[in-house]
Amino acid sequence: MLQQQTVWVIIAEIAYFLILGVTCLRIVFDTGSVSKTLAYLLFAVFVPVIGIIFYFSFGINYRKRKIYYKKLNVDEQFKKEVYRLFQAHNLEEAIHNDEVLLKSERLIKLLANKKSNRAFLLPNNDVRLLFNGEEKFDALIADLQQAQHHIHIEYYIYDNDKIGNTIKNILLEKAKQGVKVRVIYDDFGSKDIRRNIVKELRKNGVEAHPFNKIRLLLLANRLNYRNHRKIVIIDGIIAYTGGINISDKYINTANSNLYWRDTHVRIKGTGALALQQIFISDWNFSSGQHLPVTGNRYFPFKNMEQFGESKLQVISSGPDSDLPNILLATLQAIHMAQSEILLTTPYFIPDESLQQSLVMAAMSGIDVKLLVPEKGDSKIVDSASRIYFEELLQAGVKIYLYEKGFIHAKTFVVDGILASVGTANLDLRSFDLNFEVSALIYDAKIAEQLKKGFYNDLKYSKQLFYTRWIKRSLWIKGLERVLRLISPFM
Repeated sequence: MLQQQTVWVIIAEIAYFLILGVTCLRIVFDTGSVSKTLAYLLFAVFVPVIGIIFYFSFGINYRKRKIYYKKLNVDEQFKKEVYRLFQAHNLEEAIHNDEVLLKSERLIKLLANKKSNRAFLLPNNDVRLLFNGEEKFDALIADLQQAQHHIHIEYYIYDNDKIGNTIKNILLEKAKQGVKVRVIYDDFGSKDIRRNIVKELRKNGVEAHPFNKIRLLLLANRLNYRNHRKIVIIDGIIAYTGGINISDKYINTANSNLYWRDTHVRIKGTGALALQQIFISDWNFSSGQHLPVTGNRYFPFKNMEQFGESKLQVISSGPDSDLPNILLATLQAIHMAQSEILLTTPYFIPDESLQQSLVMAAMSGIDVKLLVPEKGDSKIVDSASRIYFEELLQAGVKIYLYEKGFIHAKTFVVDGILASVGTANLDLRSFDLNFEVSALIYDAKIAEQLKKGFYNDLKYSKQLFYTRWIKRSLWIKGLERVLRLISPFM
């Protein structure tokens, strides 16, 4: 009997090591980042069984999975149709006649490259920065109420609360008036509206679809690959994007438990059409439909020159893109800086390229300022962020902790001429795992407004200093070293 048990133990051990070997090979061949590859390998080898389960639950690269092959095919068909429209309005040849564009030439050409999803440089935009939910929702509600042809909405978080139901009621009223309303919601971030708001919208003529539907929420193995975009397009002319989801917590009132500091942007002009392209690509994937490009109902390029003078590019990235476009844009913006870089992010877990780019910029004499929350919504993520501070501070990067509340904005300003507002955090999850979008605005006036907002936020922040930071206790430093090992998973 004992001999038989020994045989079964040996068989189980052989089977386990075969599974471990296959898992390690898959990690090596399927994971692009060296740091993530090493982290997954160490976890799989030194944490028996659990490490393998963790990798297959959260670590598989869905860029190569069937579901995203489907989305890539849908996108490719759509892009062939829509690119012809954009090409006629692309401003690349006008770069040398504009001082701001000339200084940003390498960045513009990088993002316009075919491999970078060909983000065209678009003219004739009226751009308005919106600080916090109070400004964003007042403007959004007013624009929604004026919609004539269509409303397209795509959000990571849509809550069943006061503002969520206010917007729902507007959508229902516009649908009654004959306006075509389409809603994409992330099935994880907006899970609370599945059984109420979504059902009511559908019942009353609004089309609503989850992005990448989760069938077994508690056992889902694609929680990493979420749609983190926040997009609204109204009549193909007005669009919104930025960090603010549809939720009461983004609106600061006298009764708010936590002050929520965030930034959004309203675009009126050709930039709305770039966001429209992203929405329709996501819509065709989520709904199985194919919205027509012809007829100019969704892409009304005519008469856009009346709206404004700002020029911009809209970039997207995610598991369906060949390259981490938003990361590449951030790196190129840092490399082109001559005097000043102002970065705001709620989550800072950079890859090696971003960390070293900031170090190089600061050591080259560029004034680099990084603003992050003093207390975020995750103690583990906060601690993981602190791992990277010592090297940055030593290089001369100025780091500030926002104390007034939680700063959730995802923005940067370079040299007072380039402004970026989007949905992506400065972390591995945003650059590699989630579907994100950002607007890069080549306008000194907008950059100056965002810069003023940044320096106003510094009034409610405390600066960290290298000489004090290195005096942290050995226990904290040890904890940070451990967290650095698992930071690729965060």
